[in-house]
Amino acid sequence: MANYTEVKVHGFEEYVKEEEKVKGKAAFALFSGDKDEAGESWCPDCVKAEPIIRGELCHLPEGAIFIYCQVGDRPYWKDPTNPFKQKMHLTGVPTLAKVGTPQKLTEEQCFNAELIRMLFEE
Repeated sequence: MANYTEVKVHGFEEYVKEEEKVKGKAAFALFSGDKDEAGESWCPDCVKAEPIIRGELCHLPEGAIFIYCQVGDRPYWKDPTNPFKQKMHLTGVPTLAKVGTPQKLTEEQCFNAELIRMLFEE
């Protein structure tokens, strides 16, 4: 039985609403490229990172919230004015972040189970 709650959101507005709800709670967010009908993301690093990150979710603090956020399609993500880049200063996907803190893992760091575990357990 999972000791955390997973919430799936799509796009910046949905993410911001969810972030408001989890203020003050242990919450983590995975930002990933959109998936197609077959469940494949356009982002090869996201495809590689997701099973590694999911494998570490058992290390989340008791009662944590795990937000899985699809950031949009490739052209939207590549636009430097998109709100994920402008307002949240995300530089790449996948990004795994501890909500409400500057702590995050980006791109290749998300392939490292040890770094993921450290982020979850801090």
